[in-house]
Amino acid sequence: MSRQFFKTELEQEYEGIDLKIAAIHRDGDLTPFVFLHGFGSTKEDYADFVRQRAFDGHPFVAFDAPGCGETYCSDLSKISVLSLAGMALRVVEAFNFDRFHLVGHSMGGLTALLLAHQAPERVISFTNIKGNLAPEDCFLSRQIMDYAEADDERFFADFVDRTHSAPAFSSALYAASLRHKVRVSAVRPIFESMVELSDHGDLLPKFIRLPCHKMFMYGADFANLSYLPELKSCGVRLAEIEHCGHFPMYSNPPAMWREILDFIMAIS
Repeated sequence: MSRQFFKTELEQEYEGIDLKIAAIHRDGDLTPFVFLHGFGSTKEDYADFVRQRAFDGHPFVAFDAPGCGETYCSDLSKISVLSLAGMALRVVEAFNFDRFHLVGHSMGGLTALLLAHQAPERVISFTNIKGNLAPEDCFLSRQIMDYAEADDERFFADFVDRTHSAPAFSSALYAASLRHKVRVSAVRPIFESMVELSDHGDLLPKFIRLPCHKMFMYGADFANLSYLPELKSCGVRLAEIEHCGHFPMYSNPPAMWREILDFIMAIS
Protein backbone atom coordinates (compact mmCIF):
# COMPACT_ATOMS: atom_id res chain seq x y z
CA MET A 1 0.00 0.00 0.00
CA SER A 2 1.20 3.52 -0.81
CA ARG A 3 2.19 5.49 2.29
CA GLN A 4 3.19 8.58 0.39
CA PHE A 5 1.27 11.54 -0.95
CA PHE A 6 1.64 13.74 -4.00
CA LYS A 7 1.47 17.49 -4.49
CA THR A 8 -0.55 19.13 -7.21
CA GLU A 9 -1.92 22.53 -8.20
CA LEU A 10 -5.48 23.01 -9.40
CA GLU A 11 -6.31 26.05 -11.52
CA GLN A 12 -9.87 27.15 -10.81
CA GLU A 13 -12.14 30.15 -11.30
CA TYR A 14 -14.76 30.83 -8.67
CA GLU A 15 -17.19 33.74 -8.95
CA GLY A 16 -14.64 35.91 -10.74
CA ILE A 17 -11.73 34.87 -8.51
CA ASP A 18 -8.75 33.15 -10.11
CA LEU A 19 -7.26 30.38 -7.99
CA LYS A 20 -4.25 28.10 -8.06
CA ILE A 21 -5.07 25.67 -5.27
CA ALA A 22 -2.13 23.82 -3.73
CA ALA A 23 -3.13 20.32 -2.65
CA ILE A 24 -1.71 17.05 -1.40
CA HIS A 25 -3.49 13.82 -2.28
CA ARG A 26 -3.33 10.06 -2.67
CA ASP A 27 -5.26 7.65 -4.86
CA GLY A 28 -6.93 4.50 -3.61
CA ASP A 29 -9.83 2.11 -4.05
CA LEU A 30 -11.66 2.70 -0.77
CA THR A 31 -13.83 5.57 0.43
CA PRO A 32 -12.12 8.98 0.06
CA PHE A 33 -11.36 11.48 2.80
CA VAL A 34 -11.51 15.27 2.39
CA PHE A 35 -9.58 17.37 4.92
CA LEU A 36 -10.04 21.11 5.55
CA HIS A 37 -7.52 22.93 7.75
CA GLY A 38 -8.13 25.79 10.17
CA PHE A 39 -7.24 29.47 9.93
CA GLY A 40 -3.49 29.97 9.95
CA SER A 41 -2.77 26.32 9.22
CA THR A 42 -2.14 24.42 5.99
CA LYS A 43 -2.81 21.15 4.21
CA GLU A 44 0.22 19.64 5.95
CA ASP A 45 -1.81 19.38 9.16
CA TYR A 46 -3.18 16.18 7.63
CA ALA A 47 -0.16 14.84 5.75
CA ASP A 48 0.33 12.08 8.34
CA PHE A 49 -2.91 10.49 7.15
CA VAL A 50 -0.66 8.34 4.94
CA ARG A 51 1.25 7.17 8.04
CA GLN A 52 -1.89 5.66 9.58
CA ARG A 53 -1.79 2.04 8.43
CA ALA A 54 -5.46 1.51 9.18
CA PHE A 55 -6.32 3.98 6.41
CA ASP A 56 -4.30 2.20 3.73
CA GLY A 57 -6.24 2.16 0.46
CA HIS A 58 -8.28 5.28 1.22
CA PRO A 59 -7.67 8.17 -1.18
CA PHE A 60 -7.61 11.67 0.26
CA VAL A 61 -7.15 15.32 -0.54
CA ALA A 62 -6.10 18.21 1.66
CA PHE A 63 -5.47 21.67 0.27
CA ASP A 64 -4.48 25.17 1.31
CA ALA A 65 -7.48 27.46 1.65
CA PRO A 66 -7.15 30.77 -0.22
CA GLY A 67 -5.25 33.14 2.01
CA CYS A 68 -3.19 30.33 3.54
CA GLY A 69 -0.19 28.26 2.56
CA GLU A 70 0.79 27.92 -1.08
CA THR A 71 -2.58 28.61 -2.70
CA TYR A 72 -2.81 31.67 -4.96
CA CYS A 73 -5.97 33.79 -4.93
CA SER A 74 -6.40 36.82 -7.20
CA ASP A 75 -8.71 38.75 -4.83
CA LEU A 76 -8.54 37.91 -1.14
CA SER A 77 -11.01 40.68 -0.27
CA LYS A 78 -13.78 38.49 -1.70
CA ILE A 79 -12.97 35.53 0.51
CA SER A 80 -15.49 34.41 3.12
CA VAL A 81 -16.18 31.10 4.79
CA LEU A 82 -19.14 30.64 2.44
CA SER A 83 -16.89 31.08 -0.59
CA LEU A 84 -14.35 28.71 0.96
CA ALA A 85 -17.09 26.07 1.11
CA GLY A 86 -17.89 26.57 -2.56
CA MET A 87 -14.22 26.34 -3.46
CA ALA A 88 -13.85 23.16 -1.39
CA LEU A 89 -16.67 21.56 -3.33
CA ARG A 90 -14.83 22.43 -6.56
CA VAL A 91 -11.77 20.60 -5.27
CA VAL A 92 -13.87 17.56 -4.37
CA GLU A 93 -15.29 17.53 -7.89
CA ALA A 94 -11.85 17.93 -9.46
CA PHE A 95 -10.78 14.71 -7.73
CA ASN A 96 -14.01 12.94 -8.74
CA PHE A 97 -14.95 12.14 -5.14
CA ASP A 98 -18.63 11.25 -5.29
CA ARG A 99 -19.15 10.42 -1.60
CA PHE A 100 -16.54 10.90 1.10
CA HIS A 101 -15.62 11.22 4.75
CA LEU A 102 -15.22 14.89 5.68
CA VAL A 103 -12.82 16.22 8.33
CA GLY A 104 -12.48 19.90 9.21
CA HIS A 105 -10.73 21.83 11.98
CA SER A 106 -11.75 25.26 13.32
CA MET A 107 -12.33 27.47 10.25
CA GLY A 108 -12.14 24.26 8.23
CA GLY A 109 -14.81 22.72 10.46
CA LEU A 110 -17.11 25.66 9.77
CA THR A 111 -16.31 25.45 6.05
CA ALA A 112 -17.03 21.71 6.14
CA LEU A 113 -20.37 22.33 7.88
CA LEU A 114 -21.44 24.68 5.08
CA LEU A 115 -20.23 22.22 2.45
CA ALA A 116 -22.12 19.34 4.09
CA HIS A 117 -25.23 21.50 4.32
CA GLN A 118 -25.00 22.32 0.59
CA ALA A 119 -24.34 18.73 -0.52
CA PRO A 120 -25.58 16.41 2.25
CA GLU A 121 -25.97 13.46 -0.10
CA ARG A 122 -22.21 13.37 -0.68
CA VAL A 123 -20.98 13.34 2.94
CA ILE A 124 -20.84 9.92 4.60
CA SER A 125 -19.34 11.15 7.86
CA PHE A 126 -18.25 14.48 9.30
CA THR A 127 -15.49 14.80 11.89
CA ASN A 128 -15.82 18.35 13.20
CA ILE A 129 -12.63 19.27 15.07
CA LYS A 130 -13.69 22.26 17.18
CA GLY A 131 -15.33 23.98 14.23
CA ASN A 132 -17.48 27.00 15.05
CA LEU A 133 -21.01 26.11 16.16
CA ALA A 134 -21.87 29.05 18.44
CA PRO A 135 -20.76 32.59 19.33
CA GLU A 136 -18.56 31.25 22.13
CA ASP A 137 -16.30 29.61 19.52
CA CYS A 138 -14.98 32.94 18.19
CA PHE A 139 -12.13 33.29 20.67
CA LEU A 140 -9.72 33.89 17.78
CA SER A 141 -11.87 35.42 15.05
CA ARG A 142 -13.75 37.87 17.30
CA GLN A 143 -10.49 39.62 17.99
CA ILE A 144 -11.07 41.48 14.72
CA MET A 145 -13.75 43.36 16.69
CA ASP A 146 -12.51 43.14 20.26
CA TYR A 147 -9.14 44.59 19.24
CA ALA A 148 -10.38 46.81 16.41
CA GLU A 149 -7.55 48.18 14.31
CA ALA A 150 -7.84 49.91 10.92
CA ASP A 151 -4.33 48.88 9.91
CA ASP A 152 -4.47 45.21 8.88
CA GLU A 153 -0.73 44.71 9.25
CA ARG A 154 -0.78 46.07 12.79
CA PHE A 155 -3.82 44.00 13.75
CA PHE A 156 -2.20 40.82 12.49
CA ALA A 157 1.11 41.55 14.25
CA ASP A 158 -0.71 42.12 17.52
CA PHE A 159 -2.87 39.02 16.94
CA VAL A 160 0.26 36.91 16.48
CA ASP A 161 1.76 38.32 19.69
CA ARG A 162 -1.41 37.68 21.71
CA THR A 163 -1.68 34.16 20.38
CA HIS A 164 1.97 33.41 21.07
CA SER A 165 1.62 34.36 24.73
CA ALA A 166 -1.79 32.75 25.29
CA PRO A 167 -1.76 30.16 28.12
CA ALA A 168 -3.01 27.28 26.00
CA PHE A 169 -1.63 24.04 24.56
CA SER A 170 0.32 24.56 21.31
CA SER A 171 -0.65 28.23 21.06
CA ALA A 172 2.95 29.42 20.79
CA LEU A 173 3.76 26.70 18.26
CA TYR A 174 0.77 27.75 16.16
CA ALA A 175 1.61 31.45 16.41
CA ALA A 176 5.24 30.96 15.43
CA SER A 177 4.35 30.11 11.82
CA LEU A 178 1.35 32.41 11.30
CA ARG A 179 3.34 35.08 9.44
CA HIS A 180 4.58 32.43 7.01
CA LYS A 181 1.23 30.72 6.45
CA VAL A 182 -1.29 33.57 6.22
CA ARG A 183 -1.78 36.49 3.82
CA VAL A 184 -2.54 39.55 5.91
CA SER A 185 -5.23 40.78 3.50
CA ALA A 186 -7.19 37.54 4.05
CA VAL A 187 -7.47 37.90 7.82
CA ARG A 188 -10.22 40.52 8.07
CA PRO A 189 -12.69 39.04 5.54
CA ILE A 190 -12.25 35.54 6.96
CA PHE A 191 -12.58 36.60 10.59
CA GLU A 192 -15.58 38.85 9.94
CA SER A 193 -17.42 36.10 8.06
CA MET A 194 -16.66 33.58 10.83
CA VAL A 195 -18.09 35.90 13.46
CA GLU A 196 -21.17 36.69 11.38
CA LEU A 197 -21.91 33.02 10.80
CA SER A 198 -21.22 32.03 14.40
CA ASP A 199 -23.54 34.75 15.70
CA HIS A 200 -26.35 34.52 13.16
CA GLY A 201 -25.91 31.37 11.05
CA ASP A 202 -27.88 28.86 13.18
CA LEU A 203 -24.83 26.61 12.99
CA LEU A 204 -25.66 24.25 15.83
CA PRO A 205 -29.05 23.20 14.38
CA LYS A 206 -27.46 22.87 10.94
CA PHE A 207 -24.85 20.51 12.34
CA ILE A 208 -27.31 18.43 14.34
CA ARG A 209 -29.69 18.04 11.38
CA LEU A 210 -27.04 16.79 8.95
CA PRO A 211 -28.02 13.25 7.87
CA CYS A 212 -24.45 11.92 7.92
CA HIS A 213 -22.63 10.30 10.82
CA LYS A 214 -21.18 13.06 13.02
CA MET A 215 -18.37 13.39 15.54
CA PHE A 216 -17.37 16.56 17.40
CA MET A 217 -13.77 16.59 18.62
CA TYR A 218 -12.40 19.08 21.14
CA GLY A 219 -9.45 19.49 23.45
CA ALA A 220 -9.87 18.87 27.16
CA ASP A 221 -9.48 22.62 27.71
CA PHE A 222 -12.87 23.07 25.99
CA ALA A 223 -14.77 20.46 27.99
CA ASN A 224 -17.07 23.21 29.30
CA LEU A 225 -18.51 24.23 25.92
CA SER A 226 -22.17 24.99 26.55
CA TYR A 227 -23.52 22.96 23.64
CA LEU A 228 -21.75 19.64 24.30
CA PRO A 229 -24.71 18.15 26.26
CA GLU A 230 -27.06 18.99 23.40
CA LEU A 231 -24.77 17.38 20.86
CA LYS A 232 -24.58 14.24 22.96
CA SER A 233 -28.34 14.10 23.48
CA CYS A 234 -28.85 14.37 19.71
CA GLY A 235 -26.61 11.40 18.98
CA VAL A 236 -23.43 13.22 17.96
CA ARG A 237 -20.33 11.30 19.01
CA LEU A 238 -18.06 13.36 21.27
CA ALA A 239 -14.28 12.96 21.33
CA GLU A 240 -12.35 14.76 24.06
CA ILE A 241 -8.60 14.89 23.44
CA GLU A 242 -6.30 14.88 26.46
CA HIS A 243 -3.47 17.38 26.93
CA CYS A 244 -4.99 19.57 24.24
CA GLY A 245 -6.65 22.91 23.62
CA HIS A 246 -7.69 24.03 20.15
CA PHE A 247 -5.06 22.16 18.13
CA PRO A 248 -5.15 18.35 18.49
CA MET A 249 -2.99 17.91 15.38
CA TYR A 250 -0.20 19.77 17.20
CA SER A 251 -0.79 18.83 20.86
CA ASN A 252 -1.84 15.18 20.64
CA PRO A 253 -1.91 13.86 17.06
CA PRO A 254 -1.90 10.14 18.02
CA ALA A 255 -5.13 10.64 19.97
CA MET A 256 -6.65 12.67 17.13
CA TRP A 257 -5.98 9.97 14.54
CA ARG A 258 -7.10 7.21 16.93
CA GLU A 259 -10.45 8.92 17.51
CA ILE A 260 -11.00 9.44 13.78
CA LEU A 261 -10.19 5.78 13.12
CA ASP A 262 -12.48 4.56 15.91
CA PHE A 263 -15.28 6.73 14.56
CA ILE A 264 -14.90 5.46 11.00
CA MET A 265 -14.65 1.85 12.15
CA ALA A 266 -17.82 2.24 14.26
CA ILE A 267 -19.90 3.39 11.28
CA SER A 268 -18.43 1.03 8.70
